[in-house]
Amino acid sequence: AGSFQEAGVIQQAYNLNYPLHVVPASCAQCPAWSAFSVSSPAVVLETAEGRPEAVVVRLYEAHGSTVTAWLQTSLPVQEAMLCDLLERPVAGGRLPLEQRGLRLSFAPFRVLSVLLLRSC
Repeated sequence: AGSFQEAGVIQQAYNLNYPLHVVPASCAQCPAWSAFSVSSPAVVLETAEGRPEAVVVRLYEAHGSTVTAWLQTSLPVQEAMLCDLLERPVAGGRLPLEQRGLRLSFAPFRVLSVLLLRSC
């Protein structure tokens, strides 16, 4: 019922095409953990690719709206910057690390790639 945004179509499509796989844990009381979270349902974190010194995160705006979202991570990050699709930092693309995470602004259907340099 309602629009595709209200119905959660994008999330349901991801659930169908990329189902969660259950892996037995070594302890019954393991705490829940997530490397990333995004504050807006209009923004989809598509992929996070790691390399020894950094992680590249790709996100896109999926609802056709202009939105500001916060990307939060539990990983130790020293520096964050926007990068192009070839993972090269863009001029003036440094992102301030704030208490709430990284503040990202999206135009309709915009794709952002964020390079997160790890702390030692």
